[in-house]
This record gives sequence, C-alpha cells and structure tokens, in this order.
Amino acid sequence: MSREITITTLKYNPSDENSQPTFVDYTLEETPGMTLYIALSKIKATLDHDLTSDFVCRAGICGACGMIINGKPKLACRTLTSEFEDGKIELLPLPTFKLIKDLSVDTGSWMKNMSMRVNSWIVSNEEYDISKLEKRIEPEVADEVFELDRCIECGLCVAGCSTAIMREDFVGAVGLNRVARFSIDPHDDRTDEDFYELIGDDEGIFGCMSLLACEDHCPKDLPLQSKIAYMRRKMVKLA
Repeated sequence: MSREITITTLKYNPSDENSQPTFVDYTLEETPGMTLYIALSKIKATLDHDLTSDFVCRAGICGACGMIINGKPKLACRTLTSEFEDGKIELLPLPTFKLIKDLSVDTGSWMKNMSMRVNSWIVSNEEYDISKLEKRIEPEVADEVFELDRCIECGLCVAGCSTAIMREDFVGAVGLNRVARFSIDPHDDRTDEDFYELIGDDEGIFGCMSLLACEDHCPKDLPLQSKIAYMRRKMVKLA
C-alpha cells in the first residue's frame, strides 16, 4: 500500500542577498521502489520548480547526488524512501563544500584542488613511445590499482570526515586513496619520500584521526581503512 511521506529540505541561495536559510516540508505519495532521486524530481516537477539539487546518472556511478540524508552522507539515487519507517526524511547539502543553492554543492572545485595538491597523475622519467605496448604489470597489481580507481569523487567520505570539517585544506580519504593508488602503480616512478612531501603533514596522512566514517559512508565500498593505514605505515617511517 502506498503512503504519504514528508521530505524536509534546506532552501537557501547564498548568491541572493535576500535569501535566508529555511526548511521547507514537501508531502507526496510514495510509489513502489521510489528513490530520493525520484522523490526530488517529483517535488521539482509538481510542487517546487525552484528546488535545486544535483543528479546525472541515476545509477550511483557519477557521485553527483550526494547529500546529508537524515544526518548521514548518502547518494540520493541509491536511497529508497521505504528505508525510513516513519516516512520523514530530512535533507541537507554536504558540508565542507561550497554551497551553490539548496542541496547543490560544488564538489568539482574541491576535487580539482585536491588533485593538484597530491599531484594526481602518473609521474615517470621514461619517454613513452605510443607505437609500443605499455609496460606490463602483474594482474594482481592491476586489480589492486583498478580497485582504487573505482572512486566516483562523490564527496561522501569528505562530508563524513571530522578532520575535513575542522581543516579546510585536509586532502581527505579521497586524496589519500588517490596517493595510495599511484604508490602501488609500477608505472609511477615516485618514491615514498616523494609522496611524503605531498601528504606527510597534518593536512595529509597525519591529520586522519582514524574514525573511519569515510569507509562507513563510501558508496563504492572502497578499502579506505586499509589503504589509509598502508600509507600511514609508509609515511611514519620517514617522519
């Protein structure tokens, strides 16, 4: 049987000097298999054309629809309204990121700055010849690299991180995961000393308090706990 649900969202446009943060309740009929993506789309189409949120893929692979759902960072497209027994759902934008409007935040600028901060690219002294095959690596190593490459940069790990909330320049689990990815890639010629220069401080690996909310909330179930520990063991030897 269908039921009525109430979705409460923050409405605020920081670029409008007349706008003030406020909460708005929307009541709608729940349909079978309804996700928060569907619910918010229905609200925007029928109740409030001005409500702003971010969606792209609907499949949990673009990371655009991250938001705080009843106090936890989650993807709206992978969250069923039926998960909430009382039918009451409160939505907030992700913290730590610049608010654009309502539930929409700018994760892109943060991710770009983080990528530049940790030099998120292969560094090699070899001259590549595109007419030749790339250097081969062992399948198990390739699998480990590809596993870390599954990060969709949704920002949920950052939004759930106490250090990221306190330290504006903290690279977050997504940044530490990125460094771990390149440290195990044999195509990258950087040494542990080189990586220490990137993350060997309180804005990097030593700022992590090991509360591990990052892994708790990662929608792709990345091994953030083990990789952060892996990088900490490497970096502490050089401290």
